[in-house]
Amino acid sequence: MKKFKSMLLYLLLVMALIATAISAAAWYWVERPVAMAGERVDYVVEPGSRPRSIAQIMNKAGIQVDEDGFVALARLTGRDKQLQAGAYEAVRGDSPRMLLERMVSGDMTQTRLTLVEGWTYQRIRQALRDDPNVGQTLDGVPDEALMQRLGATADSPEGLFYPDTYVFAPGTSDFDILRRAHHAQQELLESLWRERDPDLPLKSPYEALILASIVEKETGHSADRTRVAGVFVNRLRIGMPLQTDPTVIYGMGDAYQGRIRRKDLTTDTPWNTYTRGGLPPTPIASAGRASLLATLHPESHKFLYFVSRGDGTSEFSANLAAHNRAVAKYILGRRN
Repeated sequence: MKKFKSMLLYLLLVMALIATAISAAAWYWVERPVAMAGERVDYVVEPGSRPRSIAQIMNKAGIQVDEDGFVALARLTGRDKQLQAGAYEAVRGDSPRMLLERMVSGDMTQTRLTLVEGWTYQRIRQALRDDPNVGQTLDGVPDEALMQRLGATADSPEGLFYPDTYVFAPGTSDFDILRRAHHAQQELLESLWRERDPDLPLKSPYEALILASIVEKETGHSADRTRVAGVFVNRLRIGMPLQTDPTVIYGMGDAYQGRIRRKDLTTDTPWNTYTRGGLPPTPIASAGRASLLATLHPESHKFLYFVSRGDGTSEFSANLAAHNRAVAKYILGRRN
């Protein structure tokens, strides 16, 4: 009996030592830095991925993680159902535990894309296509289908996307970025519309967006922005054609080659504000906050004309005679 007890004690001791060794080995594996193909390795976890498929993704990317060990770690710690989809970056020195915790906390890599004031919708789409971090899902998708997915009621996507810098995880889809930009534009426009000046000759937020896009394209000098907006508001109030070149250029499309000829001003398109009165049917570009504010709070004055001085600023005139003198001075180079 005494011998049996001794053997049992011995077995328990051996088992304890084995368990300790296994625990030590497991701890060592969990905390030991994994081998990596580079100093930093990016990988993407798709929605619905399980621990084993994530381990396979990491191995394929160049992060050497034991699949069985990673699955066991995730399950034993209860993290297997907490892993978040997204784009991640592994850094040399990361251990399996650190990799797991990063995916649980959603500590994703991020990049940014700037949509610039004055860009057209086509220019925005091109920027999305050119960015290697953006997931391409809209190739071949017609504008009508995109508008329906966005829940937009306008007939054209032009001007509906707020120009700003958008931070996103690599792999984010082009649609998701457009959705954010559309929401930001709608939210800002509705907010500013509620605070607009009284008695503006604008019937809706969309009309304000159209005029703001023209203001955006007509001046690069911030100090002139509200005055330029005032000129267009004055013209709308008296039924005078807006006669603004950027709308003509927009209506020309690919036919525009860097300059406008006289015949272009008389060739009718829906956006030619020389041949048609009132506002064009859609915005002609993306308007930023400053242009929206200028449009909804224009400077009060009697100016009906303006011409570029060639330095980014404009010369404003209240009548055609004064405007013709300004054109002669700044465009034709004559001095009176």
